[in-house]
Amino acid sequence: MNEVNFLLWVRGIGFDIALAIFVFGIMLRFMEILWLGRKPELAAVRGNGVASGMRTVFSRFLPADSNTLKRSLFMVVAGYGFHIGLFVVIFLFAPHAELIESVTGLSWPTLPSPIVDFFTVLTMLALMALLWRRLTHPVLRFLSTGEDYLMLLLTFLPVLTGYMAFHHLFLSYGWMLGLHILSVELLLIVIPFTKLIHMFILFMARWYSGFMAGQKGVQS
Repeated sequence: MNEVNFLLWVRGIGFDIALAIFVFGIMLRFMEILWLGRKPELAAVRGNGVASGMRTVFSRFLPADSNTLKRSLFMVVAGYGFHIGLFVVIFLFAPHAELIESVTGLSWPTLPSPIVDFFTVLTMLALMALLWRRLTHPVLRFLSTGEDYLMLLLTFLPVLTGYMAFHHLFLSYGWMLGLHILSVELLLIVIPFTKLIHMFILFMARWYSGFMAGQKGVQS
């Protein structure tokens, strides 16, 4: 397969396959969550679960207290750097926003390329820092599984290949752009079936946790 055919395949059939699996997987996981249902609540209602749920959605963005922040400062800084950087790269880079608009019809303002380039490097550095922490911290290393390392790799590759394609590094632009798109498609395929699904159920889980605590009169 030459460069042109490879690029046409990943931008055409390959993208359609990945998107179909992604959408099917997301729908399947949400149906699984809904099918789980919930057990009848036998405890007396002592508070407003809805308000507590909404409060929990936003309060969990910050460490519980100053001691928690001091103990986990490295993870907090690296984690926020990674997530903010990845958000900017995915949604505020003009070509990405144009692609999303072509699929969904939604559009929004984007940032200049040099700013996105900065956040791309920040994202890669944060991911490497999180990997180093996972490899060197005894507890994190013990708790880590092969899936954790695979998710780090599959998240890192689209950022790296996108950066290399934009700066015309290593391979020709066509090959590197094709590899970038292919790495994104691999990520789309695995998201619904791995821990990365948290990007879609995070707020639902937070709200439900706060809702249940609020009904029992517990501060969440």
